[in-house]
Amino acid sequence: MVTRRVYLDHNATSPIRPVAAEAMLHAFGLPGNPSSVHGEGRAARALIEIAREQVAALVNARVRDVYFTSGGTEANNAVLSPRLRKGTMTEPAMLLIVSATEHPSVLEGHRFPPESVARLPVCDNGVVDLVALDAMLAAANGRALVSVQLANNETGVIQPIRKIAEIVHRHGGLLHSDAVQAAGRIALDIKELDADVMTLSAHKLGGPKGAGAIVLGNGAVDLGGGLVRGGGQERGVRSGTENVAAISGFGAAAHAVLAELRSRCEQLESLRDGLEGSILRMVPDAVVIGRGAQRLCNTLSVAFPGLRAETLLMAFDLAGMAISSGSACSSGKVKRSHVLDAMGMDAALAEGAVRLSLGWNSTKADCDLFESACENVLKSLYERRGDRLEKAAIA
Repeated sequence: MVTRRVYLDHNATSPIRPVAAEAMLHAFGLPGNPSSVHGEGRAARALIEIAREQVAALVNARVRDVYFTSGGTEANNAVLSPRLRKGTMTEPAMLLIVSATEHPSVLEGHRFPPESVARLPVCDNGVVDLVALDAMLAAANGRALVSVQLANNETGVIQPIRKIAEIVHRHGGLLHSDAVQAAGRIALDIKELDADVMTLSAHKLGGPKGAGAIVLGNGAVDLGGGLVRGGGQERGVRSGTENVAAISGFGAAAHAVLAELRSRCEQLESLRDGLEGSILRMVPDAVVIGRGAQRLCNTLSVAFPGLRAETLLMAFDLAGMAISSGSACSSGKVKRSHVLDAMGMDAALAEGAVRLSLGWNSTKADCDLFESACENVLKSLYERRGDRLEKAAIA
């Protein structure tokens, strides 16, 4: 019988932080439209600008370079356009280069014709092939927009964005980095990373669903006109009355993340490593995905030989454990992971890959409960196959 549920799916959505919920409730109580000039309108506007400052601080950006959107997907869709410019660029980007392990909102959400899109391969540890990137940019004659996730949503693998930026800018190109999964899990400095554009989402770091941001980096980056036409909100970049409550919650969550980032990351890394060790003691031939690369402190992606992710997810759910495969589509079904395919993982092994992702409210007690449930779930599933689960004392 399940005594309590354990939530280990923060990479999908992190539960809202109390401070973010409080900020939203306060915003809900304000009647004014933030574009109105009266006192009520100015009060609403003030909340947006406070949140803009808080989000800018999270990534060390200039406040005026933060533009709010409805989420990470809209932000990615908006910036991946030939209209994007930097400095003295007069010609549009003729080629979009995206890493093969990008989120679907990048792979499917850009505004380039299919013949003008190239996939950047990754190595077997999930890190992009820098030699291939250099060659692709040389062939593009400097008129390329490159998009590489800062950290992968399925595996947690962190990309060397600073090195990527050096290569891209040496060839005269532009670099976008989807930092949705990285925000709140590693320190972010858009100036140090030298990305031209970064995109964020509130609900991955304990803010509300339905809020995201485009953040411009070093140099005179021009988004190429209005992304949504209308009344000229967000300084003409994205029209439409702002979602004051969601933006306020985003800002509050960003502020909370920044205040606790170092200590929280150390805690999550310790918990993640403990889970990893326990799983490998139980199933020594399980494969920790991306183990040879730098990974997010909160993410553990592991493949169980001979098992299927869909079966594992259902079994863990019945045991009170909320985890994911890292490859759920919008219908909630499990489909083949393009990320693991790009990494060259054996197809049969990839079918048994699941993801555990910790967050701001994860505890040692949660991990202890998961380890206990994991032993029972795996023992049951392997016994059905006629296999024997290696017995070991769980620390």
